[in-house]
This record gives sequence, structure tokens and C-alpha cells, in this order.
Amino acid sequence: MLDTLSQLAADGVARAKKLGANEAFVVIRRNAKTEIQRRDGKTERIVESVARSMAVQLYVDGRYSAQTTTDLRPEAIDAFLGDAIALTRALEPDPHRSITDPALFPRAQAALESDDAALAAGLSAADREAWVATMEAHARKHDNVISATANLTYERSMGACATSNGFAGTSQGTHIAPSVDVTLRDEGDKRAEDGDYAWTRFVGDLPSAASIGDNAIRMASTRLGAKKGPTLKGTMIVDPRAAGMLIGRLLGPATGNALQQGRSFWAGKLGQKVLSDKLSIVDDPLLARGLGSRPFDGEGIAAARLPIIEAGSLKNAYVDTYYGKKGGMAPTTGSASNRVVSLGDKDLAGWIAAVGNGVLVTSWLGGNADANTGDFSFGMRGHLVEKGQVGGPIGEMNVTGNFITLFAGLAGLGNDPWRYSSTLCPTLVFEGVQFSGAKA
Repeated sequence: MLDTLSQLAADGVARAKKLGANEAFVVIRRNAKTEIQRRDGKTERIVESVARSMAVQLYVDGRYSAQTTTDLRPEAIDAFLGDAIALTRALEPDPHRSITDPALFPRAQAALESDDAALAAGLSAADREAWVATMEAHARKHDNVISATANLTYERSMGACATSNGFAGTSQGTHIAPSVDVTLRDEGDKRAEDGDYAWTRFVGDLPSAASIGDNAIRMASTRLGAKKGPTLKGTMIVDPRAAGMLIGRLLGPATGNALQQGRSFWAGKLGQKVLSDKLSIVDDPLLARGLGSRPFDGEGIAAARLPIIEAGSLKNAYVDTYYGKKGGMAPTTGSASNRVVSLGDKDLAGWIAAVGNGVLVTSWLGGNADANTGDFSFGMRGHLVEKGQVGGPIGEMNVTGNFITLFAGLAGLGNDPWRYSSTLCPTLVFEGVQFSGAKA
């Protein structure tokens, strides 16, 4: 199959050149996906799909455009490319647009352990039914269950790319994601909701279906009797399941695009120590079985470990070739892969005991953040921590502050990274955090 996709990509480049493009970058993708959902004792939905597409970047007489089609018949591709090239010629010239420098392409492709043979072959109907039935059955082990919904999604993606300046590469990988959502009857007309999930590349790396169902009902049970939390300023402990969101928001504006256009709170801070020296983050696309691992990025730039934060300093940003040229920055990569956060010496339970008093955040409930200033306000759910013990559930609270200030106050990290994410982040502990809830 990869040979077929590679040939399609090479043919696409040749056709684009023949039709008048000066340079072309062609990507062919194929994605096979299966989804199954079971609710209240019945399988409600099974969806199986296969999608193919061609994405092209065209460079025509100093002009640039990116186009996509899902019709890969030879005659349809010729018509698509002809129209796309004509459209590109009608655009304004952009001197900063150019195809990726060949020096940035990989010389060899690393073995990333991204493709599970069991998922590539496809799970049997009996196996996938057993997964969702077991998860749901275990998630219903509570007298107050109103509903339990079990989902299983798995897919295999394959891709091939070719460029007019000599690069050809392929990638393939699998993902599987079981999950359970539970709703419990609470006091009066209230409801308590939560769940559990996992996400891996290999079936063998998943926890058991029974344990996912058991944990879903345990998580939902901890929400029973939740009260509005108090307004206070104190220590915030963030569960590893929720901590990755903060890392994503912290690094979201650390891009060539945002920096060049002056829309980033990181502007002017490259190389400066502005965060806690406890924090280091590496972007590692070569991590074996990593959920974000890849041999090259969307521009063909070779995969390589990239230090982003080192001891509190921003060392590198995500810079693609276009904004690198516009902003006078060396290109690194245009997008994140696996973000690996530095570790501490205690797990979540150890930090709860060590902190004594504070607020444990277990999940986020929306909110907003300003990429220009770093100011944020997020809704949260969790528990009060008193005398080193986890108290009753709280909600209806906001956490407010500024990302630079928040991470400057990072007091500790756990040794327990959340593994079911492309952001491998442990427990995070922050000091001096403002919570808004019930009036004191």
C-alpha cells in the first residue's frame, strides 16, 4: 500500500510540473478508521470508514497556494492540478514562499514503533464488542448509575510525500482509544459525571477493559456531593491527566507565526529565564511508540529532538520555513510532536501529602486565554486538600492568572507522567494561584 501511495505522490509532482508549476510538494494520505459505541446494554453505533486524499503545495511564478482533493482518479487529478495552478497564478507574489530547503530533509527514516500489526489487520467484531461490553459492564457497578457509554476507536494512517526538489518519504501508524463516560444520580436533581480513557499506538499497551470501566465509575463517584469551591489564593496541585492542557497553552504562542506577527506573550523572551528553573520541556518526535512520533513534519523537515524550555528559559520555538524567512529565524519544525516534561521525585499522592493545604485540579471546564498577554481564566473541578488529605469534591470555580507568572511559581513536578497523551506531563504544583468561587 505504501508503494502505491508513494507512486501517486511522485506522479502528482510530475503532473504538477508538466502543467506549469515551478515547484510542488505532494502528500497522499490514507486513513482507515473504526468506531463502536455501546450504551445501556446495547451497541448503538458502528462506523467503518476509509478515506484517501491528495494535498499539494504549489509554487508558480513566485506565487504559492495549498490545495486538497479526495478524488484520486488520474483524470480528476489532472483537472484538479490544472485548476489549482491557474488559481495560484492569480494570487499576489510572496517572496518569502519557497519549497523546503533540501538540507532540512531526512537522510534516513528512524524506526519509531508506530504501527501495530494487530490494529493494521483490524480487530475482529467479537474482540471489539467484548471491549465495549466489558468496559460498560464494569462502569455500571454503582447503585446510582443513570447511564454509561463505552466507546472504542481505532485507526491506521498511512502517508507518502514527494517534492520536486528530490525528497520522498513515507509514514504509517496506528492508534486505539477506548473510553467510558458515566453519569450518576446525585442529591436532588443533580448529576455527577466523569469517566476514563486510554490512548496508545499498540493494543498491548492498553490497560484492561475492566480496569477502564472500574476507573470510570470510581472517577464519577468522587464527584458525588460536589460543592462550589471557595475564593482563595494558595497552592494548586494539577493531576497529570489535566496538566498537559497547561503545557499546551503555555507553548501555544511559541511559534514562528505568532512571534513574527507580534501575537505572542513569548515575544522578546527567547533565551531569557522567565519561568521556574524546575521546568524543562523537550519536543521529541523520535520517541518509540510516542503518540506524536513522526519521521518528518508536514514540510518534510527531518524529525529531531528539540529543546523548547530549558531550566525556565525558552530555547527554541516552533518555526516553519515560511515564518522563519519572514521573521529572520532558523526553521526548526512547524508543529509539535511529543512534548516530554521534566520529572520530579514524588507522585501525585506524595505531593498532596507534602503540600498540606491547597486545591487539587482534576479536570478543566472551558475558559479562555490571551495569546498576546498570557492572561487566562479556566473553569475547573477538583478537591480541596487539607492537612495532606484529599477532601470532598468542589467545582464552579475559576483559576485566573498569567502563564508566565503561573509557571514562574512552579514549585514542583511529579514523577508520574500521563502516558495516554502526546504531552508526557506529570503532576504540576504551583504556588500563589488565584481561585474564584464562593465568597469567603
